[in-house]
This record gives sequence, structure tokens and C-alpha cells, in this order.
Amino acid sequence: MNKPLPEDPMMRELIQMARRHQMTRRTALAGASATAAALALTACAPAGSAKAELTPAADLSDSEKLLVWHNWSLYMDEDDAGNYPSLQKFEAETGIKVEYKIEIDDNDTYYGKVKDQLALGQDIGADVACPTEWMAARWVNNGYVQKFDSANIPNKKNLAPAYLGAAFDPERDYTIPYQGILAGITYNKVEYKKATGKDAPTSLEDLWDPALKGRVGVLSEMRDTIGLILLAQGIDISSESSLTEDAFMNAIDFFAAKVSDGQIARIKGNSYSEDLENGDTIAAIAWSGDTVQLNLSAEEEKYGFFIPESGVTISADLFTVPMGATHKKNVEELINFYYDPANAAMLAAWVNYVTPVVGAKEEAMKLDPALAENQLIFPTSEFLQNAHGFRSLTGAEELAFTKAFQEVLLGA
Repeated sequence: MNKPLPEDPMMRELIQMARRHQMTRRTALAGASATAAALALTACAPAGSAKAELTPAADLSDSEKLLVWHNWSLYMDEDDAGNYPSLQKFEAETGIKVEYKIEIDDNDTYYGKVKDQLALGQDIGADVACPTEWMAARWVNNGYVQKFDSANIPNKKNLAPAYLGAAFDPERDYTIPYQGILAGITYNKVEYKKATGKDAPTSLEDLWDPALKGRVGVLSEMRDTIGLILLAQGIDISSESSLTEDAFMNAIDFFAAKVSDGQIARIKGNSYSEDLENGDTIAAIAWSGDTVQLNLSAEEEKYGFFIPESGVTISADLFTVPMGATHKKNVEELINFYYDPANAAMLAAWVNYVTPVVGAKEEAMKLDPALAENQLIFPTSEFLQNAHGFRSLTGAEELAFTKAFQEVLLGA
């Protein structure tokens, strides 16, 4: 039996919408330990470093109607039987069979698994993968991905203008956004109040309450965890003059101290959600859409999502086709499908992340007005004033910043 709807209007709307669309629990992929991210350290080559030019694999799409997709957990609509309705619709419309595999727990651990094949232009076992923008930029700069044929993606015209103009891919010839991501704070409402006496966090500093010692989790995504810490310290993470190496290292020192004294007990990728579910963590730096899925799993509004006044990080996960992929045209049909506003709305109704597709909000209004008005999915420009993208790093900065972050993870 459904439990009473929550007090939080934003979360109430999402849960109510989810119930109407009969969304149910999905199991998150158990992620690798944060220390496994060290596998990627040796591969942090500066962007634009000299590489032998790779040749795209022959495209077999005309004769082989299939593709393999590597993605994150909690990132595709799913029914009670474990099927993916939007993918089933795509398969029915195109005749292309999709093998959807939850392979990405965080960017570094995934890159550690596929970097050798990428560097050689070999098949990584996927025709399409969705790394986060900063990792996708590395792939583009290193020549690891194939160029899209825009003629095969007519719905690319629906890409929201805010997602154009990336320095590494200004016309989105090599990468196309799948979903936008907000990182803030997810917390167990009952346990948080029991531990702290407060109903909800009011700032990032509330995670450092001694009452939460050993029950705080953070993401193994450097730009989200350190990004939120930097924002709380008054640093503009989108500005080169504000986000200096000194500012970053000061935030790393702060982070390392919280790990060392046991305040932060867990540093994970997508599998952080399991620690919230089993009670190992009470509050965590987390991704917005996952909070809704956690509440659906619990069949009540057990978790809240908090946006600190100091700001949240915003980024995007991007469709990419590795050089060794043999079904690029099939992938282009897949992207075109999800850039149809009706299909984008169908997906947004489940994953609850920021959709990059113009027209999806109007289609979502037909499904459920609450869905269309939710700021976590269709944020207004005013809402986004508090969301900040982590600035692009030079090759030297990428090496130095990643090394400093990973050293904390290895010592955790």
C-alpha cells in the first residue's frame, strides 16, 4: 500500500508522478572500491598530447541490426519485469537490438578498464558509452571517438543551446548529451534528524557535524565532491582566476582531513546509493536523480535532496562512439530516437535528470504537469544560477589535481 506523500513539494511531485507511471525499484550495480580508481592514474595524459591517428572501425550497421550500450545504473526506464520500455520501443521501431549493460560506476574506474583498447582504436565491448563531459573531452582530445554523421541524427536540432559550445567539441560532432547532472546532498530524513536533531541540512558544513562521524559518504567523482567543497569555500569553480591550483589543494587538504578523522567514511561512484539504502551512510554528496529512485525503492519519501546555498555542480553525460565500435549508424539512430521530445520525456519521467532535449518539457506536460514543472528535470535559468560547471583543466592541472584526489582515495 502506498504511504502518505511527503512534505517536500519538489520530492512529492516526483514521487506522485512516479507512482502514476508505475515506476518501481531497480537494483543499482555494485561498484568497485574507490581505490580501484587508481587504475586510471597512469592514463591521465595531457589533453592534446601527440597520438598516432586512429582509424574508425568498419561500420556493420547495414548488415547487423544491433548495438551494445555501456551506461550508469539508475539511468534507464525499467518496468516490473526488468525490461526497459523506451529501449523496447526503439527496437520495435527500428529493428535494432540493444544490449544495455550497466558498466560505469565512475569515470576513472571505467576508463581504467577500457583505456588500453581506446588508445589502440580497438573494440572496448561497446558501440556507445556515456562518460561524463570531462572524461569525454579526454577521449575526444586523444582521438579515441568517431565523428557523428549529423545527417543520421536529424533530431539533433532539438539539442538545447546551453549544451552547445563545448571547447573540445563546439558543434557536438563527437559527443552528444544524454542527460544533465546536478550534484548536491542526499540524506536519510529520519536518521539525519535522529543523529543531529535537525530536520534537514542547511549547508554543506552540516555534513561535518560530529554526530554524523563515520556516516557520511561522498562521490569518487572529483569534480562533484571537491567542486561542492570549493563552492562552500567561496571559490567559483567555473573561473580560472578563482579556481587556482592553490585553491584546489586547499580543498584537497580539507577533504583529506575529513577522511583521515573518519567524518567521511565512504567514497564511491554510483554504488553510493547502496550505502544509503543499507544505512551505512546517513548523508552523502550525491546525484539528484538517484534520490527519487531511492525513494521509489523505499516506497516512501525516506530521502531528501538538498541544494546548498553555496551552489551545486552541474555537468552532463555524453553519448560517445569509440573508434573500435562497429555499429555507429545504429548508435546514431538510437541518439535520434532519444532526441525525439516525446521519447526524451518518457525517459525523463523515470531517470529524473536534466533533459537536454528542447520540446521534452511540453511533451512531459502531457504525461504529467508535475513532471514538466520540476526544477531537477527542467530547470529554469533562475534555478541554474546556483549551478556551476567545473572549469576545463589543462593537461598539467588534470594530472596534478587527479593525483592529489586519488592519493586521498588510496589512503581512505
